[in-house]
Amino acid sequence: MLDYNKNMEKLNNQEKKKLLEVASLAIKDFVLRGEKNDFVAEGVLGEKRAVFVTIYKHGSLRGCIGQIIAPSKTLIENVRDMAIAAATEDFRFDPVRAEELDELEIEISILSPTEKIDSWEELELGKHGVIVSQGRNSGVFLPQVAHDTGWNLQEFLEHLCEEKAGLNKNSYKDPDTVIEVFSVESFKSCIT
Repeated sequence: MLDYNKNMEKLNNQEKKKLLEVASLAIKDFVLRGEKNDFVAEGVLGEKRAVFVTIYKHGSLRGCIGQIIAPSKTLIENVRDMAIAAATEDFRFDPVRAEELDELEIEISILSPTEKIDSWEELELGKHGVIVSQGRNSGVFLPQVAHDTGWNLQEFLEHLCEEKAGLNKNSYKDPDTVIEVFSVESFKSCIT
C-alpha cells in the first residue's frame, strides 16, 4: 500500500518553515495590497508537487484549495498560489479580510502521487487521502478530514461521495466508481 516516504522526498524543518512563510506572506500581501510575490525556489522547493493549502480560523475551516496532480509550477510557486486561492477563491467562504489575518492558521499538505485501489476496504482511515470518481463526478478528502470529523471509514466515504463528488452516498461500493488514494506530508503554523 502507498507509502509517502517511497514516493517523495520528505521536507526538512527549514523547508517546511520556508513554505509556511511563503503561504503566510502570500495571503497577507494579496489580502492587504492585491500583490502576488515571487519567491526563489531551490532544491526540493523547486520540484513540481501537488499541494493543498488549508486555512483555519479558531480551529474551524476557513478555506481550502489545492490540486491532486502536480502542476508545471515549482512547489514554492504552487504553495503561494494555493494559499492565495484558499484565502480568496473557496466558494464556501467569503474572501479573507484584513482584520482576520491575526486569527488564521495555515496548513500545507504536500501530496504523493495517487494510486488506484481495488476495494474501499484497502483504505487506511487517517493515513490515506481519497479520490472517488464516477463519470464526470469526483471528490477528494485529505487524510486529515477523518481525524477532524471523527467519522468512521464508511461515514468518511459516504460524505466524500455525497457531499464532495455529488454521487449517491454508497457509490464507493459501486464497481464503476474509481477509488484512488494518496498520502500527505502536512504541517501548519499561524499567519505571521
